[in-house]
Amino acid sequence: MKSALKTAVVLLLSTAVFAGAQSRKDSAVIGITLEPPGLDPTTSPAASIGEIVHYNVLEGLTRINVDGSVTPLLADSWTIDPDGRVYTFKLKKGVRFHDGEAFDASDVKFSFERAKAEGSTNKAKKSTFDNIVRIETPDPATVILLLAKADGNLLFRLGENTAVILDPKSAATTATRPVGTGPYRFESWSRGSAVTLTRWDGFRTPGAARLRKVSFRIINDPAAQVAALLAGDVDAIPRFQAPQSLPQFQNDARFTVAVGGTEGKTIVSINNRRKPLDDVRVRRAIAMAIDRKAVIAGAQEGYGAPIGSHMVPSDAGYVDLTDVNPYNPDKARALLKEAGVATPLNLTLTLPPPQYARKGGEIVAAQLAKVGIVAKIDNVEWAQWLSGAFKGNFDLTIISHVEPLDFAVYADPTYYFGYESKAYNEIIARYNASTSAKERLKLLGDAQRRLADDSVNAFLFQLPQFSVANKRLKGLWSSSPVFANDMAAVSWQ
Repeated sequence: MKSALKTAVVLLLSTAVFAGAQSRKDSAVIGITLEPPGLDPTTSPAASIGEIVHYNVLEGLTRINVDGSVTPLLADSWTIDPDGRVYTFKLKKGVRFHDGEAFDASDVKFSFERAKAEGSTNKAKKSTFDNIVRIETPDPATVILLLAKADGNLLFRLGENTAVILDPKSAATTATRPVGTGPYRFESWSRGSAVTLTRWDGFRTPGAARLRKVSFRIINDPAAQVAALLAGDVDAIPRFQAPQSLPQFQNDARFTVAVGGTEGKTIVSINNRRKPLDDVRVRRAIAMAIDRKAVIAGAQEGYGAPIGSHMVPSDAGYVDLTDVNPYNPDKARALLKEAGVATPLNLTLTLPPPQYARKGGEIVAAQLAKVGIVAKIDNVEWAQWLSGAFKGNFDLTIISHVEPLDFAVYADPTYYFGYESKAYNEIIARYNASTSAKERLKLLGDAQRRLADDSVNAFLFQLPQFSVANKRLKGLWSSSPVFANDMAAVSWQ
């Protein structure tokens, strides 16, 4: 009897807490997995930065929508010369930064020149800005970009968080106190806990944002994410990390669950600079030792499409290359022997916090062990991964590259996995220079095949997106062409 009474009290309290969370009509608490290293997306590749500031605080000339389409944002319109090398943007008028500074063409010129300057930390998209030969600003509302080579992806690139527009007076402190033109302004950052934004009443479109306050709460443990949702401590987790718990929420009328896709290419990154990993036969052996379907089943509850190169099935021009390095442990052993590698081959497998890496890493390590590769697991925090593995200090690591159309990073030999290929670079150069849609699709296929043939990395699966939210909270993205949470589109119903 006492036990039953205790259970009833607990349920009553839980319901009361959840009801209290529902009563919040003008604020929302959004759960995210990783704490960003800073809040300036132009200085770090961390997707967690964009989850907080992109479109909310900081804006670019263009906007990438949930369906991947590109529309105007700070630019009102644009024209492109027939040769694809001159872009003319007409800017929105009457736009101001959160500190009251007026936005105009000089801010665009400053931001892009900062991105392409020597010593720029905007390395993820440095090639995009390096391709800009000259920036002209004939009047405050016009920006003309002259390119060295035609770039058919430029409008998309300018909608990514690496191309946000900053004001010269506040750019230097963006990492700790971002000042932008978006509908929300930065309020506070409690390290290790949460980042809070408040609605900016000076936004150019009054009433565009219906939530007065948004807090992004950092919860990297999957079990803790489940508990926070059930207790009403968070209203939504757009990129939920516990797929094994999805049925629990799908069967609970208080929540809505959406399963979508991302641009996340989840891979076992291989350090191409280190011996014996600089031998393509060893890299192929690693790829063939891994059963993608087993990793998807064990780490993702079966969610996720296998991939064989650095594109996902939802990308235009995607080619299914999963048969290039199929699961074949016997072939993997033979390749190691052919390469003269004595087994056991001892390597370190560095794993950042997300479940796809930690849980997937255990499966990958067990599979590698069966072919004579002993992968010692090293679990690290996100900041450690960025300062270690991402700087090239690793043997193997598991990471999901979530930036769209980021295959050009393979043309950068200084990138963390150290791939260098003249043939691949020539493909990318031809792709960037082409204005023919047909030719560009063919070259995309050539690029994917080259990466698969060279076994640069072991390509695993497309990272799915699981969104779990209070059923009354509407407007969250169901998929992520870029990692962003457009909170101006979110409201309570």
